[in-house]
Amino acid sequence: MKRYLFVLFLVAFTTVSLSQEVRYGVRGALNVSNLDFDPSPTIDNQHRNGFAFGGFVEYGFSEEVSLLTELQWSAEGGKEEAIRADYLKLPVQLRFSVSERFTLGAGPQLALKTWKDSDGFATFVFSGVAGAEYMITDELFVDARVHYGFSNILDEDITDIKVKNHVIQFGFGIKI
Repeated sequence: MKRYLFVLFLVAFTTVSLSQEVRYGVRGALNVSNLDFDPSPTIDNQHRNGFAFGGFVEYGFSEEVSLLTELQWSAEGGKEEAIRADYLKLPVQLRFSVSERFTLGAGPQLALKTWKDSDGFATFVFSGVAGAEYMITDELFVDARVHYGFSNILDEDITDIKVKNHVIQFGFGIKI
Protein backbone atom coordinates (compact mmCIF):
# COMPACT_ATOMS: atom_id res chain seq x y z
CA MET A 1 0.00 0.00 0.00
CA LYS A 2 2.91 2.33 0.71
CA ARG A 3 4.03 1.82 -2.88
CA TYR A 4 0.66 3.04 -4.17
CA LEU A 5 0.83 6.15 -1.99
CA PHE A 6 4.38 6.89 -3.10
CA VAL A 7 3.51 6.55 -6.81
CA LEU A 8 0.38 8.73 -6.49
CA PHE A 9 2.24 11.49 -4.65
CA LEU A 10 5.17 11.28 -7.05
CA VAL A 11 2.88 11.68 -10.05
CA ALA A 12 0.99 14.54 -8.42
CA PHE A 13 4.08 16.54 -7.44
CA THR A 14 6.22 15.96 -10.53
CA THR A 15 3.48 17.19 -12.82
CA VAL A 16 3.51 20.63 -11.21
CA SER A 17 6.73 21.52 -13.02
CA LEU A 18 5.40 20.21 -16.34
CA SER A 19 2.07 22.01 -16.20
CA GLN A 20 1.13 24.81 -18.55
CA GLU A 21 -1.94 25.89 -16.58
CA VAL A 22 -2.92 25.23 -12.99
CA ARG A 23 -6.52 25.65 -11.79
CA TYR A 24 -7.89 25.14 -8.30
CA GLY A 25 -11.42 24.52 -7.19
CA VAL A 26 -14.00 22.96 -4.92
CA ARG A 27 -16.52 20.25 -5.69
CA GLY A 28 -19.57 18.75 -4.00
CA ALA A 29 -21.37 15.59 -5.06
CA LEU A 30 -24.27 13.28 -4.32
CA ASN A 31 -23.26 9.62 -3.90
CA VAL A 32 -25.14 6.46 -4.70
CA SER A 33 -23.02 3.62 -3.31
CA ASN A 34 -23.41 -0.10 -2.93
CA LEU A 35 -21.38 -3.10 -1.84
CA ASP A 36 -20.61 -6.31 -3.73
CA PHE A 37 -20.26 -9.27 -1.35
CA ASP A 38 -18.49 -12.59 -2.01
CA PRO A 39 -20.15 -14.83 -0.81
CA SER A 40 -23.65 -13.32 -0.82
CA PRO A 41 -24.57 -11.47 2.39
CA THR A 42 -27.05 -12.61 5.00
CA ILE A 43 -28.11 -8.99 5.54
CA ASP A 44 -30.27 -6.80 3.32
CA ASN A 45 -27.75 -5.08 1.03
CA GLN A 46 -29.39 -1.80 -0.03
CA HIS A 47 -27.57 1.15 -1.61
CA ARG A 48 -26.64 4.20 0.44
CA ASN A 49 -27.30 7.76 -0.65
CA GLY A 50 -24.68 10.12 0.68
CA PHE A 51 -22.56 13.08 -0.29
CA ALA A 52 -18.95 14.02 -0.98
CA PHE A 53 -17.04 17.29 -0.92
CA GLY A 54 -13.46 18.34 -1.49
CA GLY A 55 -10.90 20.50 -3.21
CA PHE A 56 -8.87 19.84 -6.33
CA VAL A 57 -5.96 21.00 -8.45
CA GLU A 58 -6.00 20.56 -12.22
CA TYR A 59 -2.67 20.64 -14.06
CA GLY A 60 -2.96 21.39 -17.77
CA PHE A 61 -0.32 19.74 -19.97
CA SER A 62 -1.89 21.09 -23.15
CA GLU A 63 -5.29 22.39 -24.29
CA GLU A 64 -6.56 18.79 -24.56
CA VAL A 65 -4.75 16.90 -21.75
CA SER A 66 -4.72 17.57 -18.00
CA LEU A 67 -4.21 15.81 -14.68
CA LEU A 68 -6.77 16.28 -11.90
CA THR A 69 -5.75 15.53 -8.30
CA GLU A 70 -8.36 15.88 -5.60
CA LEU A 71 -8.74 15.44 -1.86
CA GLN A 72 -12.33 14.56 -0.99
CA TRP A 73 -14.40 13.25 1.90
CA SER A 74 -17.04 10.73 0.82
CA ALA A 75 -19.91 8.91 2.61
CA GLU A 76 -20.17 5.39 1.16
CA GLY A 77 -21.09 1.77 1.88
CA GLY A 78 -24.53 0.25 2.36
CA LYS A 79 -27.74 1.61 3.84
CA GLU A 80 -27.48 -0.30 7.14
CA GLU A 81 -25.40 1.37 9.85
CA ALA A 82 -23.13 -1.68 10.25
CA ILE A 83 -21.96 -1.53 6.62
CA ARG A 84 -21.46 2.22 6.25
CA ALA A 85 -17.97 3.62 5.74
CA ASP A 86 -16.73 7.16 5.22
CA TYR A 87 -13.46 7.87 3.43
CA LEU A 88 -10.89 10.55 2.81
CA LYS A 89 -10.06 9.97 -0.88
CA LEU A 90 -7.28 10.90 -3.26
CA PRO A 91 -8.51 10.41 -6.85
CA VAL A 92 -6.03 11.14 -9.65
CA GLN A 93 -7.48 11.39 -13.17
CA LEU A 94 -5.76 11.79 -16.51
CA ARG A 95 -8.27 13.86 -18.48
CA PHE A 96 -8.87 14.51 -22.17
CA SER A 97 -10.96 17.35 -23.59
CA VAL A 98 -13.42 16.03 -26.16
CA SER A 99 -14.68 19.53 -26.95
CA GLU A 100 -14.34 23.03 -25.54
CA ARG A 101 -16.75 22.24 -22.66
CA PHE A 102 -16.71 18.42 -22.34
CA THR A 103 -13.92 16.38 -20.67
CA LEU A 104 -13.44 12.66 -20.00
CA GLY A 105 -11.02 11.24 -17.43
CA ALA A 106 -9.91 8.09 -15.64
CA GLY A 107 -7.33 7.00 -13.10
CA PRO A 108 -6.56 5.43 -9.71
CA GLN A 109 -7.97 6.37 -6.35
CA LEU A 110 -6.65 5.70 -2.85
CA ALA A 111 -8.96 6.00 0.17
CA LEU A 112 -8.35 6.22 3.91
CA LYS A 113 -11.22 5.16 6.18
CA THR A 114 -12.41 7.92 8.55
CA TRP A 115 -14.97 5.84 10.41
CA LYS A 116 -14.55 4.21 13.83
CA ASP A 117 -11.17 2.78 14.84
CA SER A 118 -12.13 -0.89 15.31
CA ASP A 119 -15.14 -1.46 13.07
CA GLY A 120 -13.93 -4.33 10.86
CA PHE A 121 -13.19 -2.15 7.83
CA ALA A 122 -9.76 -1.99 6.17
CA THR A 123 -7.86 1.25 6.74
CA PHE A 124 -6.81 1.73 3.10
CA VAL A 125 -8.72 0.76 -0.04
CA PHE A 126 -7.79 1.09 -3.69
CA SER A 127 -10.17 1.71 -6.57
CA GLY A 128 -10.44 3.14 -10.05
CA VAL A 129 -12.37 6.25 -11.04
CA ALA A 130 -13.74 7.37 -14.40
CA GLY A 131 -15.81 10.44 -15.13
CA ALA A 132 -17.17 13.06 -17.46
CA GLU A 133 -17.32 16.82 -16.88
CA TYR A 134 -19.33 19.54 -18.59
CA MET A 135 -18.37 23.21 -18.14
CA ILE A 136 -21.50 25.37 -17.79
CA THR A 137 -19.46 28.58 -17.73
CA ASP A 138 -15.71 29.20 -17.59
CA GLU A 139 -15.82 28.52 -13.82
CA LEU A 140 -18.93 26.38 -13.04
CA PHE A 141 -19.19 22.71 -13.98
CA VAL A 142 -21.27 19.57 -13.47
CA ASP A 143 -19.83 16.07 -13.60
CA ALA A 144 -20.57 12.39 -13.12
CA ARG A 145 -18.09 9.78 -11.86
CA VAL A 146 -18.02 6.05 -11.29
CA HIS A 147 -15.73 4.57 -8.62
CA TYR A 148 -15.06 0.84 -8.94
CA GLY A 149 -13.47 -0.86 -5.93
CA PHE A 150 -10.48 -3.13 -6.55
CA SER A 151 -9.60 -4.02 -2.96
CA ASN A 152 -11.55 -5.61 -0.12
CA ILE A 153 -12.99 -2.94 2.20
CA LEU A 154 -13.22 -5.37 5.13
CA ASP A 155 -10.29 -6.11 7.42
CA GLU A 156 -8.91 -9.46 6.20
CA ASP A 157 -7.63 -10.31 9.70
CA ILE A 158 -11.21 -10.35 11.03
CA THR A 159 -13.18 -12.03 8.21
CA ASP A 160 -12.65 -13.89 4.95
CA ILE A 161 -15.67 -12.25 3.30
CA LYS A 162 -14.73 -10.12 0.30
CA VAL A 163 -16.60 -6.82 -0.11
CA LYS A 164 -15.98 -4.17 -2.76
CA ASN A 165 -17.45 -0.69 -2.81
CA HIS A 166 -18.94 0.85 -5.97
CA VAL A 167 -20.05 4.48 -6.13
CA ILE A 168 -21.75 6.74 -8.66
CA GLN A 169 -21.25 10.47 -7.99
CA PHE A 170 -23.17 13.39 -9.47
CA GLY A 171 -21.15 16.52 -8.77
CA PHE A 172 -21.04 20.25 -9.20
CA GLY A 173 -18.22 22.67 -8.58
CA ILE A 174 -16.31 25.82 -9.35
CA LYS A 175 -12.82 26.32 -10.80
CA ILE A 176 -10.80 29.34 -9.75
